[in-house]
Amino acid sequence: MSAIGLKFGSNRGLLRRRRVLPGFGLSLGFTLLYLTGIVLIPLLALTLRPFELGLAGFWDAIATPRVLAALRLSFGMALAAAVIDSVFGFIIAWVLVRYRFPGKGLLDAVIDLPFALPTAVAGIALSTLYAPSGWIGAWLTEHGIRVAYTPWGVLVAMIFISLPFTVRTVQPVLAEVGRDVEEAAATLGATRLQTIGRVVLPMLLPAILTGMAMAFARSVGEYGSIIFIAGNLPAVSEIAPLLIVTKLEQFDYAGAAAIGVVMLAASFVMLLALNGLQSWAAKRR
Repeated sequence: MSAIGLKFGSNRGLLRRRRVLPGFGLSLGFTLLYLTGIVLIPLLALTLRPFELGLAGFWDAIATPRVLAALRLSFGMALAAAVIDSVFGFIIAWVLVRYRFPGKGLLDAVIDLPFALPTAVAGIALSTLYAPSGWIGAWLTEHGIRVAYTPWGVLVAMIFISLPFTVRTVQPVLAEVGRDVEEAAATLGATRLQTIGRVVLPMLLPAILTGMAMAFARSVGEYGSIIFIAGNLPAVSEIAPLLIVTKLEQFDYAGAAAIGVVMLAASFVMLLALNGLQSWAAKRR
C-alpha cells in the first residue's frame, strides 16, 4: 500500500508540473507587464492630463455646444451604423454560409476590403460617389437627398468601415449551427420566418451582439474615412476625433485629452452594456 501511495503521489506531482501552458507564472507576469505598458499606462496618462485644467476647466472644455454636438454626432451615428451593420451583416453572412453561387469567393474577399483599404482612400472614394456630381450622389440629389458633406455622410462612412466586423463575427458561428436545426423545425411545421426568428436568431444573438459592439467601437473612433465626406461643419457634421485633432494643432493638449476622456468613458459604458446583453443572450441559449 505504501508503494502504491508513493507511486500515486509522484504521479500527482508530475501532473502538477505538466501544465497546458508551461511557465504559467512567467507567462502571466509578462502578459500583465505588456498590457500595463501598452494599454493601462497610456490610458492613465490620458485620464490624468485633463485635470491640469481643474474640475472647472475640465467642464468648460467638454461642455461647449461645439464639443457636445460633435460627441452626439459621433456616438449617435456609430450606434446607428452598428445596428444597420448587424442587420445586413447577418444577411450577408447567411448568404455566404447557406448558398453556393458563382463568384461567392470573390464576394467573400470583397467583405474584407475595408480592412485593407487605407481610410483616407476610402473617404475619397465615398465622397466621390456620394457627392452631388457623383454616380450615386447625382441620383440622390434628383430626389432631394444629400449625403456627402452632411451628417448622413458620417453614417455612410461608418457603415462602410465597420461592416466586416459584423459579417466575420456571425459567419463562423452560423457555419457551426448547420442545417439540422432548420430541418428539424421544418418537420415540426414551422415556417421559414418562424425558423429564423425562433430557432436561428436566438442561437446567433451573442455573436450578433459581439459584432455590433466591435462595429460600434470601430466607428466611434474613425477619423480618416469620415473627414472627406462629412463636410466638417462645426456643430453640424464635425465628429469628435476631428475636434481632438483640431485642439492638438492648437497645442491645447489638455482640452484634447478632456474630449478623449469623455469618449473613453462613454465608449466603455456602451461596450459594457453590449457585453452585458451578450452574456444575457448566451445564458438564454
